[in-house]
Amino acid sequence: MTHVEDELTGQPECWTRAAAEAARYAGELPRAGERVAIVGCGTSFFMAQAAAALREGAGHGETDAHAASEFPSHRPYDRVVALTRSGTTTEVLDLLAHLRGRTRTTAVTADPDTPVTTVADHVVVLRHADERSVVQTRFATTALTLLRAHLGLHSDAVVADARTALAEPLPRGLVECDQFTFLGRGWTVGLANEAALKMREAALAWTEAYPATEYRHGPISITTRGRAAWMLGEAPEGLAAQVAATGGLWLPGRLDPLAELVRVQRLAVAVAAARGLDPDRPRHLTRSVILGP
Repeated sequence: MTHVEDELTGQPECWTRAAAEAARYAGELPRAGERVAIVGCGTSFFMAQAAAALREGAGHGETDAHAASEFPSHRPYDRVVALTRSGTTTEVLDLLAHLRGRTRTTAVTADPDTPVTTVADHVVVLRHADERSVVQTRFATTALTLLRAHLGLHSDAVVADARTALAEPLPRGLVECDQFTFLGRGWTVGLANEAALKMREAALAWTEAYPATEYRHGPISITTRGRAAWMLGEAPEGLAAQVAATGGLWLPGRLDPLAELVRVQRLAVAVAAARGLDPDRPRHLTRSVILGP
């Protein structure tokens, strides 16, 4: 079993623990009414997109998501939350150092012994969700679960759906597809972006991601027999029939969207195996991006 496989299967337990600890970290996480930015790089940026949409949609306050390298320094925030598994990513560290003494910051990380703990005002450590793999799975989803629970949006049903996602076989013919499109709405647009990234990283697959309704404005033209369109969350009316008309494989989001992402993680590993690839050794990637001077 690869590190990725081992780590993605532990997500239900990680989510349960993070949800139980959310109240403990209430003082370090955004308060209702604060104007907040959530930042990250790669997978963490896509989790930031999902978390920002959830928070603002729940009425807790204006919330933006930014890639750490593209943070708009001219824009005022009450708090900036940085998601960083390793705590060593250069862009995140540089941003937090820039904001120190100007804007309250919170880092969510997996390792308490990394540089991020010296530059953030507050630190939330999800050590139980740390990973050996380069490809992120459980840390990202556990960090998002913590933020969902903090907003009162997590339930035991989400964990049950994750267990279902791990137990059920993947749909027939899916692994053999030569192209995958992931679709989301609202907070699940970030999850769709992350789903596509997982397939690229682990399986070198041709994948794309779009807001579900935007998919009709051109990208649907790539869908045909032997290609798949996977919806994370509730689909817009009529979209399933439109995909079926292309000859492509339509996958509706039956489970909680975060559990659907677990299914995609499993797909990435399965496609990698079918193509003779090792998902623990993704091409050109390292566990953390540390830029030189």
